[in-house]
Amino acid sequence: MRTTIEFKRPDGETVQGYLAEPEAAAGAPAVVVIQEWWGLNRQIRGVADRLAAAGYRALVPDLYRGKSTVEVEEAHHLMSGLNFSDAAAQDVRGALQYLKATGSAKVGVTGYCMGGGLTVLALSMAPEADAGVVWYGYPPLELVNASSIHAPLLAHWATQDGAFAIAGVDALEQKLRAAKVAYTGHRYLAQHGFANETAQGPGRDAIAQYDAAWAQMAWDRTLRFFGHHLG
Repeated sequence: MRTTIEFKRPDGETVQGYLAEPEAAAGAPAVVVIQEWWGLNRQIRGVADRLAAAGYRALVPDLYRGKSTVEVEEAHHLMSGLNFSDAAAQDVRGALQYLKATGSAKVGVTGYCMGGGLTVLALSMAPEADAGVVWYGYPPLELVNASSIHAPLLAHWATQDGAFAIAGVDALEQKLRAAKVAYTGHRYLAQHGFANETAQGPGRDAIAQYDAAWAQMAWDRTLRFFGHHLG
């Protein structure tokens, strides 16, 4: 099933999201999928569909409230207007709570680019999360309370990332190690957005470049990780 749903944030506000479910949805584990800075577009819905095909209920909360774009300048504007702490503690946490309340005993969270940063924050703000996977994105490090992260975390980083410098990854990993987070990080000789199949050709973000080989390896690792921690 593929549909738009509504769910409640912890503060009672209603949020819409895209829900993709497997054929055997009853009792299936679930994953909250967090968008890139483009918004809830066809590509991120495709990520949810891919997780559903692997047996997971997948929910993408609409962080931009119906807005999306293909223009870098507008994407930057939309991201700049987003309250990251509110999105993690309310939108993402509300999505986690919805999935647990509707039959999923275990729920993970994953995000790309901007969504990768929100995944880190959500793991520290939403105790409902049972596991997390970050794809080439981290939040401002001053916002990261690593001691509040109790779920296992997997991350995929691009060593040639022009948006999220690898030095920032080093600093984040130091915080995670100091807090004894169950963390595994993988680094790929790739550019930003290497798992986004639309990040290629003219008219796209110049710093992002899809790499099919690294993307497949990262997906395989992600599914093994979620399979182990979510079932």
